[in-house]
Amino acid sequence: MTEDEKISSSAWKTLVILSCLGLIAMYAETMVLPAIPDFIRDFNISYSTSSWILSSYLIAGAVMTPIAGKLSDIYGKKKILLVILTVYCFGILAAGFADSIAFMLAARIAQGVVVSIFPIAFGVIREVFPMKKLAVAQSVFSSTFSGGAVVGLMVGAGIIQNYGWHATFFSMLPVSVGLIFVISRFIYIRRAATVPTSDSLETRSEKNTVRADSASLRIDLKGALSLAATIILFLSGLTYLQNSLESTRFEVLGLFAAAVVSLVLFIVIEKRADEPLVDLKLITHRTLLPAILILMIAGLATFMVYQTIPVMVQSPRPLGFGGDAITTASVQLPFMIVLLIGTATSGLSLNKIGNTKLAAIGTIVGTIGFFSLLMFHSTEFMVTVTLGLISAGLSLSITGGFNIVLLSSPMQVTGIVLGMTVLLLMVGQSIGPTVAAMYQEMYQGTVMGGRFPSEQAYSLIFLTAGLISLVSVVLALALYRRKIIPAAP
Repeated sequence: MTEDEKISSSAWKTLVILSCLGLIAMYAETMVLPAIPDFIRDFNISYSTSSWILSSYLIAGAVMTPIAGKLSDIYGKKKILLVILTVYCFGILAAGFADSIAFMLAARIAQGVVVSIFPIAFGVIREVFPMKKLAVAQSVFSSTFSGGAVVGLMVGAGIIQNYGWHATFFSMLPVSVGLIFVISRFIYIRRAATVPTSDSLETRSEKNTVRADSASLRIDLKGALSLAATIILFLSGLTYLQNSLESTRFEVLGLFAAAVVSLVLFIVIEKRADEPLVDLKLITHRTLLPAILILMIAGLATFMVYQTIPVMVQSPRPLGFGGDAITTASVQLPFMIVLLIGTATSGLSLNKIGNTKLAAIGTIVGTIGFFSLLMFHSTEFMVTVTLGLISAGLSLSITGGFNIVLLSSPMQVTGIVLGMTVLLLMVGQSIGPTVAAMYQEMYQGTVMGGRFPSEQAYSLIFLTAGLISLVSVVLALALYRRKIIPAAP
């Protein structure tokens, strides 16, 4: 990069290629949403089991994100990007041939590792763009997430409707393989010589940087495994809650107890780790903790919607709308479009309104949207309008929340805090589908010889989302009363 901070053509080329990566990953993830009812039918699984199609992907991404970040510092960002994409391609191929839920979940876990490319990609963008243009580059890259979701809904629904859900995965394979070649051939990433050490918050700023080798970059594998075990055990407990038989009560209590033990073990491991996944000193910060919780709630609520709407739209009347994959896409499309617009205009909103006010407005609007959905979900049009309102609130609260995290983080640990925030956001996202599916399994009615979620199930889903969102309103208003001062370097 030149001293006058002109942007080289290679930097723009890198941004375009990485943006394609974001588009493809989000397209591949969103295109499965209209197929959720098909998975339930073809694999002959319960609604609670179907939630793992989304949750397994997110758990894999949550666990792999910090690990991939460490590996990219040790072995180089480009090499790890290519490895992750290769695993992702095998996952895409396997999903296309999946003939059982076990096979599909294994494929989804392999696909989920692609989530870990995003922090790496942000790091690459930070290296090739000057600071004055970094915000623009990051906004362009971030907008590809919502853009890919919009494309995934429209194109994926058409493929599912005309060729079946297997074809959606096969359609992605050549594009993903081609992207591996493009990254290998056209992206050059300079290896960083140094990285900051990861001591306690009080001493980090006083430490010198050290060489980025395997000795100084420890991977918290024990922490990753204990975190994964905690999430899986907790979600398994929620899955079993749908069964009210006496014989399962011990199993449910056992799963939740095991989740608590695993959580305690995770906390102990993180306290002792030199390079923890979640720095407990940082997460208990009086400003960071409420902001991260707001983001977790937003992620949880978003994926409750993702799990619920396809089932509602495609269930036969009178328990649903009797639609198909195309109908599902048309109902959810405004949600994705509003999210895209909100992401693209986030910088302007922050400058005019401020982060704490933006987060407060977003949480209030989102909460109003969920309670509106609770009261008005009898027609496709009502659901479409209220989803747009919810999406507007979520986009504002996520933008404001992330900006609060950025400003509240000491400069020397910003990367650590962002990685931790993304990890916990995905934890919230992984819980959302299971909560929604739990209600779908517990409350059902019979129509056309089959059993489908009843009106009570949808009302409880939207009520739960609204009540959880109220917690985020309280947190956002508490932050709004404080003056967020950028943390000192």
